[in-house]
Amino acid sequence: MIGRSILIVGSGIAGPALAYWLLEHGFQPTLVERAPQLRREGYAIDFWGLGYDLTERMGLLPQVLAAGYTVRELRLVNRRGRRVGGFDVDVFRGATQGRFTTLPRAALSAILHDSLRDRASVRWSTTPIELEQRADGVTVSFDDGRIERYDCVIGADGVHSTVRELTFGDAESFERYLGFRVAAFEVSGYRRRDELAYVSHADPGRQIARLALRDDRTMFLLSAREAEPGPAHWDRRATCDYLHARFGDMGWEATDILSAADAAADIYIDRVSQIRMRRWSQGNVALLGDAAYAPSLLAGQGSALAIIGAYVLAGELARGVSPEGAFDRYQTKLQPFMNAKQDAAVKFASSFMPKSRLGISLRNFVTRAMALPGVAKLAMGDSLTDKLDLHDYLHDARESRQRGEAHLSASPQ
Repeated sequence: MIGRSILIVGSGIAGPALAYWLLEHGFQPTLVERAPQLRREGYAIDFWGLGYDLTERMGLLPQVLAAGYTVRELRLVNRRGRRVGGFDVDVFRGATQGRFTTLPRAALSAILHDSLRDRASVRWSTTPIELEQRADGVTVSFDDGRIERYDCVIGADGVHSTVRELTFGDAESFERYLGFRVAAFEVSGYRRRDELAYVSHADPGRQIARLALRDDRTMFLLSAREAEPGPAHWDRRATCDYLHARFGDMGWEATDILSAADAAADIYIDRVSQIRMRRWSQGNVALLGDAAYAPSLLAGQGSALAIIGAYVLAGELARGVSPEGAFDRYQTKLQPFMNAKQDAAVKFASSFMPKSRLGISLRNFVTRAMALPGVAKLAMGDSLTDKLDLHDYLHDARESRQRGEAHLSASPQ
C-alpha cells in the first residue's frame, strides 16, 4: 500500500484539487507554494466539460456558479469601437447543455482552497530546492531550511515547474513556445463597461480585450505574436514598458487601458507555451496539470484539465500498491486525451490572433456566421466535448471497505 504522506508543490488549480481528492481517499497531503499568499492576478477562463462535472461531485458547483458570469456575447470591434464581428455565447451553452460558465481563474483557485480549510496543511512562501529519492520515499529540502520526508511528491507548480526542473532537468527540453505573449490584469472604476460581454479589438498580430466584472471591476487581456519567447518573468517596470510599446498605437481604448495597467495592483504576464513530456513521473515524483501537459492559454480548458488530472491521479494512488504503478496508470489513462487537447490548441492558434488584416476580416465573417444553424457546430467541432470516461474511484473504496467489514464479521470470534 502506498504511504499516506504526500507533498504537493503548487497552489493554483491542480494542487488544491489533488489535495481535495487525496483527503477523500484518506491521504495526508501537504501543500506548499512559493508565493506568500493566494494569487489574485490572472485571466478569465471558460469552464465546462468534465472539470465542471467534477466540481459538482466535490460539492463546489454552487460556489463556482456564484463566482462565474453568464457572458452573453463575444463582441469584436474596430478601432472606432464599432461592432464588426462576434456571436451570442448561447452557441456554447447549447453545445454544453447549459453546463458552462466564465469566471476568473483566481476565483476558482480560491474556491478549491476554501474546500481544504482546516483539513490539509498549507504552507506559503516556500518551495523545494532539492529532491532526494530513496527506497522509502523522497527527502525534500526547502528554501526556508526545512528538510522533510514524504512518501510521494507531486509537482503541480505550473508551466515553469520547479519540481519538473529538479527531477527531469531544464525546461527547454519540454516547453513548446507557441509564438504569443499575454498579459492580464484587473482594475476598479474603468469607465467603459459592457455587462456580460467580452469585448475585443484586434490588429494584425495583437489583440486587446476586456470583460466587466462585479463590484465595478474590469478584467483585461492583452496578447501579441512574438517571434522570440523572451523571459518567463518580468518586473513591473519592464512589463508596463512592453505593454505601452506593443499596444500604444492600437486605437480603440488602448490609451485608457494602458493607463489602467499602470495603476493595476498586479499584472500577470507570460509567454504562451505548451509542455510536452514522454514521461510524467520518475520514481516517487510525478507531475500534474500544466507542469506535465500544459495545453496553453489558447486551449481555454487548462483549469478543467488540471482538475481532471487531479481526480485521476488521486484515484490511482488510492488503488495502487506502489507509486510507480499508480503514476503509470494515471499517465496511460490521460495522455491520449491530453495530447488531443494540446493538438487542438495548436490548431486554434492561427485563428486566435490573425497575422493580417485579411485574416482578421475572415475571422470576423466566420464569427458573424456562427448565428446560422450548423455553422457554430462546424466551427467548434468537438472542442466542447470531453471524450474520456472517468472511473468512480470512491465507489471502489466503499466496496473495498464493505468487503473488509464482511470478512471481519464472518471471521470466528
